[in-house]
Amino acid sequence: MARDQSRKQKLPEQVAVIALRRTDDLVHMCLIRRKGSRKWGIPKGFVDASDTPEEAALNEACEEAGLTGHLIGDSIGSYDYEKRGIEYTVAVYLMEVLNEQPIWQEMTFRERRWSALQEANALLSAHPVRPLLDRAAAKIVER
Repeated sequence: MARDQSRKQKLPEQVAVIALRRTDDLVHMCLIRRKGSRKWGIPKGFVDASDTPEEAALNEACEEAGLTGHLIGDSIGSYDYEKRGIEYTVAVYLMEVLNEQPIWQEMTFRERRWSALQEANALLSAHPVRPLLDRAAAKIVER
């Protein structure tokens, strides 16, 4: 039990953004992937020492997907994953997209795709953020 408590108090090393936009009555989610990859994901990256997790989340959305907007509330949860033998904790935020840039920092090696929530669920079925998507959808419906 002590281990669980220390994990809850641990600050996230990374942040991610579930970027959403509403068109008519539908909500779409922005997915990204490296060009040539088959795996879709969401904007994610490290929290720089000079940034809050919230600032880092907005920065990652802009750098990786060319999106600007505002966060909807606090983090909706987190997930852990391992890469090269290191385990990372990722805090996940919801972002309402207000602007989509035609040219962005990582566009030479990333592509973005807008998907209806049901399709995004399927495309992210093996991604560790998947369990948080239902929570994200519920929060959007509340608005």
